[in-house]
Amino acid sequence: MPNVTPARRGLEGFNALSPIEAERELLACCASGTFARQVAASRPYDDIAPAVDTAEAAVKDLSWPEVLEALTAHPRIGERMQGSGRESLWSRLEQSGVTGSSYETRGELLRGNMMYEERFGHVYLICATGLSAEEMLGRLRDRLRNDQETERAVVREELAKITRLRVAKLLAEGGNRGEEGA
Repeated sequence: MPNVTPARRGLEGFNALSPIEAERELLACCASGTFARQVAASRPYDDIAPAVDTAEAAVKDLSWPEVLEALTAHPRIGERMQGSGRESLWSRLEQSGVTGSSYETRGELLRGNMMYEERFGHVYLICATGLSAEEMLGRLRDRLRNDQETERAVVREELAKITRLRVAKLLAEGGNRGEEGA
């Protein structure tokens, strides 16, 4: 479902949405209600850059339970998110580096995901855009050595990176449909 009326696309259309409609669109970028309310309430935006900066700051201000809420919308690295919505498409594009990887690498990612979830209690989150499966696996192995506090900081940074990319796509002219690459 497009985020704006056919007559207005991109940032202008986003600024014209009702607060509830804007929040709904923002949830595809970061699945935290607090995030969506804060970014929608800061409208109107004169340019995409301030909107993206506001989104990043909002993610970094989330409480840990709110971060966990956002993580529920992210599939495991290597698992295809089902559905035809914007968030599903973006997730598949972001994780495209896994597509051509070997069976062995995908198996190691699956095992690593399970170890990570057992250790930290939530999905392994990484801004996968532009990374190969091997790079994601290497970072996963490194992060398994983190203590809880360090890993929470890393997760928040990764969530902020993903959100920046997604908000920029949402607000870009023609990016409303999620048809562009990650």
